[in-house]
Amino acid sequence: MELNRAKLEELVSKELVVNKFLEIIKIHGPSRKELNVAEYMVTELKNLGAEIYLDKGYENYGGNAPVVFAKFKGSIEGEGISLNAHLDVIEPHANVKTVMDGDIIRTDGTTTLGGDDRAGCASILETIRILKENNISHKDIFVMLTPCEEDGLQGAKNIDWDSVPENMKPAKHLLVVDNAGRAGLVAHTGPAMYQYEIRFKGKKAHAGIEPENGINAIQLASTAIASMPMGRIDKLTTSNIGNIITEGPLNVVPDVCIVRGETRGHSEERLAEILDAYKKACKNAVEKLGGDFVFEAEQDFPTLKPKDDLKFAKEFAKVYDDIGVESELQVIGGGSDCNIFASSGFESVIIGVGMSDVHTTEESLNTNDLHLTTMALVKYLSSK
Repeated sequence: MELNRAKLEELVSKELVVNKFLEIIKIHGPSRKELNVAEYMVTELKNLGAEIYLDKGYENYGGNAPVVFAKFKGSIEGEGISLNAHLDVIEPHANVKTVMDGDIIRTDGTTTLGGDDRAGCASILETIRILKENNISHKDIFVMLTPCEEDGLQGAKNIDWDSVPENMKPAKHLLVVDNAGRAGLVAHTGPAMYQYEIRFKGKKAHAGIEPENGINAIQLASTAIASMPMGRIDKLTTSNIGNIITEGPLNVVPDVCIVRGETRGHSEERLAEILDAYKKACKNAVEKLGGDFVFEAEQDFPTLKPKDDLKFAKEFAKVYDDIGVESELQVIGGGSDCNIFASSGFESVIIGVGMSDVHTTEESLNTNDLHLTTMALVKYLSSK
């Protein structure tokens, strides 16, 4: 069925999708403690007729909630489409009290809202409900709901793909309903990120009696940091130091200083250059002041890049345009489950649902955008 804007307005109730969102955000579910919201979503999906598979990757990282796989068999031929949202929210989130300000939902300022990403969960549920209750023909729909996205993308990283039943393995075209900003935004490219830790080793000495016999690890770290490129390094590369850690009495020259940070960018080669420059800065500081250092870096997530010359991203962007919502293809600076799924062979894009100021107590959700993206999903899933 080809659905125009007027028909979609008739089918997709803004009130119902907003009410579903308000219901879901009442369930407390921070990273590693999402079981209650996972159980709620499983019940809702089963009530809509889903086949369910639960992946127990949470056992690898100390969580308590599975990745929820759901499948809805469609009547439109083809591979189908996969939808993803994440279950966890950023603290503080318990006992959310919402404030309605026209089309905007926010909290009373004491908690986060949880629009990231309960808005995605609500949009997915309402999309499927509309298709099912109105007997609208649709593609095969696969849903993946991931825990622990906000804490290192652990849910997506720990899926045991070999154990997922063949009939439940999702379609490779994946819409991640988790983009900040308005409806119409379609993010297709994002950076890789590396976290690094540098342990500077100095030498203890009494700071008042014989400081010349010590090597100050904080000074060692400072000397190295002063020559490290930081902040916006170029258009597609950033770096940041977030922690400098040392402990000890003020009358002792410190012998250990730990520096932790991240660097992210769209080129693995460029990121390798940055990390090599950091190692060289540490080496130069040690040669100047003495002491030693240990440098460790680990990829937190890989790059997100289209494999099909933006065909999928443009296809979904056209759906927005067709219903009168201006689309925009995006290159973004953040990471999400989308990066992990892309590295597992999915063609992934991230679509906006109206979130603003995420991860803060000023977070808000534009209900018009939530409504429009839900309409776009209904149209796309029912299109041949």
